[in-house]
Amino acid sequence: MVLPKEGDIIQIHSYKHNGCIHRVWEETTVLKGSQNCIIGGNDRTTVTEADGRTWITREPAICYFHARHWFNVIGMIRGDGIYYYCNISSPFVWDNEALKYIDYDLDIKVFPDMTYTLLDEDEYERHKKSMKYPQVIDRILKNNVNKLIYWIRGRKGPFSPEFIDQWYERYLTYL
Repeated sequence: MVLPKEGDIIQIHSYKHNGCIHRVWEETTVLKGSQNCIIGGNDRTTVTEADGRTWITREPAICYFHARHWFNVIGMIRGDGIYYYCNISSPFVWDNEALKYIDYDLDIKVFPDMTYTLLDEDEYERHKKSMKYPQVIDRILKNNVNKLIYWIRGRKGPFSPEFIDQWYERYLTYL
């Protein structure tokens, strides 16, 4: 597998468990690309929803994807601090077309003071039934919610105080 290189512009494709496309981010600059981890940066990129609607992101963001963790993290850089949006998802795959993952509905929003809120539990329960999530997936996802909360509380990985700043500085060198 040939991974994207630093400086490459890639798309990010989010799918649902049933294989349907959920969302596409048109342009993300690769800041780090390895078999285990891809870190990217974007700003004012076009996002296309499954129904064809489009919107443009409002602020710079650093995106963290891992090949072994069932979540991804987007750190959004705003005037009053860094907000994180965490998707409970499959690990990423790269297929030379795009970085791809399955979005499993549950999200955690983290505020600059590191307080957080678990979102979309009702959507998760609905999709778990309608898309027939296997019990093993349900268990993995719930374990990864707990792992993600542990990372948030411990300021590990993308939640460490310097992570977003360091990668944003790198991103700025590509603009």
